Amino acid sequence: MKTHAVPLILLLAFLTGMFWSSMFTNQGTSSIQLTQVVHLENKSPSYILPPHRESVTLNDGVNEFHLNFSRLQEEFPYIQDYVCKVILTPDIYHEPSKSLIILAVKSRPASTSRRKALRQTWAREWQLGGYVLRPVFLIGDTNVSGQMELVKIESKEYGDILQWDLKEGYHSLPLKERCLLEYIVHNLSKVAFIYKGDDDMYVNPPVLVNLIETFGSNPWVLHGNVMAREGVTRSGRNIISKYLYPEPIYPNFLSGGGFIFSGPSARLLYEISLKMPVFPLDDVYFGFLTLAANLTLRHDGRFHVFGLGFEPCKYQKALLIHGMSPELLVERWQKVESANCSDKSFPK
Repeated sequence: MKTHAVPLILLLAFLTGMFWSSMFTNQGTSSIQLTQVVHLENKSPSYILPPHRESVTLNDGVNEFHLNFSRLQEEFPYIQDYVCKVILTPDIYHEPSKSLIILAVKSRPASTSRRKALRQTWAREWQLGGYVLRPVFLIGDTNVSGQMELVKIESKEYGDILQWDLKEGYHSLPLKERCLLEYIVHNLSKVAFIYKGDDDMYVNPPVLVNLIETFGSNPWVLHGNVMAREGVTRSGRNIISKYLYPEPIYPNFLSGGGFIFSGPSARLLYEISLKMPVFPLDDVYFGFLTLAANLTLRHDGRFHVFGLGFEPCKYQKALLIHGMSPELLVERWQKVESANCSDKSFPK
């Protein structure tokens, strides 16, 4: 038995290496690459091995983009080495008669008032058509005295918090992207679609479901506000040095304020995330993942990631609006709900 096992292990290692080499260097049609993805068991393992990351070169047909793992490891070692460890899990059950949509909202332990306002408005359970929508707040860890205990109490009361032991911080946000993908693959294998966004957003669940019913037949298309050929910022909060990333632009990506992707695409993105370096900007990082997966980004004007002047009837047609304080969100939600708008059709 042992004499046969060694050649078999070597063969499997060789084939695995060939697969990942083609995934990151050959930007062919997605239909070919998608059939090569190794499917995981639909259960949570007792442990997950640390991923083996490596430098990659991606090509969108016009430009090449290089991610140097050693340089990313040098400047941002924590986000390269972190292994997702769940502290609190949400109570999400799947009704066989309805398709599940997750409303995943990035939050922080201290943002109690934001989560309260979201639960009072759109971040709650919805039954819309053949779909059931359930909220999940994505939270990291903190050393601030008392905050973790409050989060635990909140989790027991609402059952909608997914918390990891990752350090909260701006450059840790990409870890929430990666760890969410991992959690979906191992614990929510039946999810149909995922909305993922920030906690300062006004979201309209009926319009979200309308988008999925209209454009969701292709699981390899992601929907949101496409940021095309965005220049790299060399100063400020989003600073990225030329040493770390010499290219002047990023590949196209969806604004991190909010976007929609399918359950099948989450599995593919997760597989790729195990090998690709973690970029320190969350929305750009997700863009690199989608490029490596040959997924399509679809722009939809109903994602108002730069805000929208308040008119109740316009808000009824919007899918997402950025820039809401907790008080403003509740106030506008109530006004929009009570508005009598003559044209309630959903714009394409």
